[in-house]
Amino acid sequence: MGDVASLTTLAGYVHRRLTGRHVLGVGDASGMFPVDPTTRGYDRRMLDLVDERVAERRALPKLAELLPEVLVAGEEAGTLTPEGAAWLDPTGTLQPGVPLCPPEGDAGTGMVATASVTPRTGNVSAGTSIFAMVVLERPLTSVHHEIDVVTTPAGDLVAMVHCNNGASELSAWASLLGELATALGAAATPDDVFGAFLRAALEGDADGGGLLAYNYLSGEPITGLEEGRPLVVRTPDSRLTLANFARTQVYGAFGTLALGMRVLAREGVAVDAMFAHGGMFRTAGVAQRLLAAAIDAPVTVGRTAGEGGAWGIAVLAAYLRDRTAASAGAGARGAADLGAYLREHVFATAELDTVEPDASDVAGFAAYLERYDAGLAVERAATAAL
Repeated sequence: MGDVASLTTLAGYVHRRLTGRHVLGVGDASGMFPVDPTTRGYDRRMLDLVDERVAERRALPKLAELLPEVLVAGEEAGTLTPEGAAWLDPTGTLQPGVPLCPPEGDAGTGMVATASVTPRTGNVSAGTSIFAMVVLERPLTSVHHEIDVVTTPAGDLVAMVHCNNGASELSAWASLLGELATALGAAATPDDVFGAFLRAALEGDADGGGLLAYNYLSGEPITGLEEGRPLVVRTPDSRLTLANFARTQVYGAFGTLALGMRVLAREGVAVDAMFAHGGMFRTAGVAQRLLAAAIDAPVTVGRTAGEGGAWGIAVLAAYLRDRTAASAGAGARGAADLGAYLREHVFATAELDTVEPDASDVAGFAAYLERYDAGLAVERAATAAL
């Protein structure tokens, strides 16, 4: 520890190579150390506490001297240096002097790419893992092991429900069905099979017909499991059909996420709009509808969501450029400016599709989730026995 000169993230490291500045966007910084939503900088009380505890053991630099300077969206974060330009482009074509925005990681850029930076909005990203991020109106009242608290790129508090296991098990079953189709002589692409499998879910019973699916390829901290065992469980009187099987596989991908969202609901956290992105949502109207049932909130899918974090950081760079050009709100901090910019300039003409939760689906998923929660004992037994 005494030999450590600084601490940063991957985004912060790359930024320093490009500009020479040891800075970080507030969203990424909040993942390194708690941020005070009032000052939009590191929590001073907690910094002092860490320094006091460390000083009891060794004489070391203050933690604040090691951490990057915190910047919010729209603030100047340096320019591309000659060394940075040469690092990116050894041919010398790229010239120094380009302004850079504060660096952010995939969480912050994902919020921007889905216009989820104002209170009561959020986004769900479904891939190998799955997570939901909800912008808070106020701090949470208690600490919950299921919830990480970070911030938007403008510094507003965000509750993050992160699940290690996402759509991989669903994809594995779709791949198996694709092998069956090939064996039967059917010419079907993986996308065809995946789409047909997902669409079948809409024909299933609202509660999945008594089936349960656990997508745990790895451990899941939210449910207290250090290892995972993918499982399909049913009772003798369950209704095993393709439609119910497909629906429970989709439900299974959202199960742990829904348990985490239930914690936020008990905290009184409200969600007016949830933006979904990821491969599961390419098949129109299926995962989107069932996610709306799982979180009991409207779910929006748009074309820009597929662009991901690279597009999100480009939008943040454009925000810096436009704020600088207009000389508007110089030095101002807060989510409102960024939120208005996204609404009025980036997403004003975006093609968006919103699905409201269906009452029957909501009730069906609630029944499924009760079985899912109770059935975690089976998952724990499987990790011990297999």
